[in-house]
Parts: sequence; C-alpha cells; structure tokens
Amino acid sequence: MKDVNCPFKIQERQETVDWLLGLAVRLEYGDNADKYKDSTPDGAKNADNTAKNAEPLINLDVNNPDFKAGVMALANLLQIQRHDDYLVMLKAIRILVQERLTQDAIAKASQSKEGLPVALEKHILGFDTGDAVINEAAQILRLLHIEELRELQTKINEAIVAVQAIIADPKTDHRLGKVGR
Repeated sequence: MKDVNCPFKIQERQETVDWLLGLAVRLEYGDNADKYKDSTPDGAKNADNTAKNAEPLINLDVNNPDFKAGVMALANLLQIQRHDDYLVMLKAIRILVQERLTQDAIAKASQSKEGLPVALEKHILGFDTGDAVINEAAQILRLLHIEELRELQTKINEAIVAVQAIIADPKTDHRLGKVGR
C-alpha cells in the first residue's frame, strides 16, 4: 500500500480494497488501452449510447474508484456520516447542498438577528440542574426554542390565510340561505 501511495489506512478495508481494485483496473487499461478502447458492453446498442451521452450523469460509473474517492472527499469536507453505499452518501450531499448551500440559505444564514436584550433572571426555567452555568444555557436554549416556535406559528398562520383566500368565498346570499355563489 505504501508503494502505490494508497490514501487509506489498513483499518479502512472496504475503501482500501475499492481503491486498489480501481488502481489495478486503471493500470490494466493503461497498458492495453487500444484493446479496450473500441469494446462495448454486451447487449449495448449505439442508439442507447447516443442517448446516454446526452445526459452526463447517466454515464456516471458509481463503481469507479475516482467517483468513490470524490464522494468520500465531499462527505468528509461536509462532515457527512460514512455509508457503505456511495449513492446514499451522494444523496445526502445533494440534500445538504440544496438545504444549506443555496443562495437563499446562505443569504438567510448571513442575516444578523438582532433583538432586544433579555434579562434571564426574569424568566423561570422550571427546573434546576444544580449548576448555574447549565441553568443559564438551558434558559437561553428555551428562549431560542420559543422564538423558533413563534416563527413556525407565524408561517402556519400565513399558510392558513393563503388557503382561506383561495377556498373561502365571502359573498353570502341571505335570500337563498347559502354562502358562496
């Protein structure tokens, strides 16, 4: 493993085996590139290959060691839990990127939330941990949680108003004894 500069440790058996197999395939292909250049998979049709070339992600070889190494590097960079299936890790990376690294998410995270200072002694925690520092941290967490609940309630109220605006018909005809048109 030292001779071929394997990036994995001996304890990481699955990753090491995958990397070594990928290296072997690359070296074999490099030695016999002309032999493998024009070969096609059994049962493959030229029309299928043309359709696959139109979409770059279809040609993605999930068993390629470079792909696996790239997914592992991204997962480590984004601090995502390792998984045996690299597609599961790639899906987790996609979700994280969509939720936290979009322009809207970055803009929202960079907005500074400034509010009024709060006197913690005015708020009752409701329990005692026996440690003043932990009690204060619990009070802060409780206040932050209440703020998040208020934001959630506001969003729920806005959704209710939006739905009511769509389905409610305020026109009432008292003569007919019914609401709506």
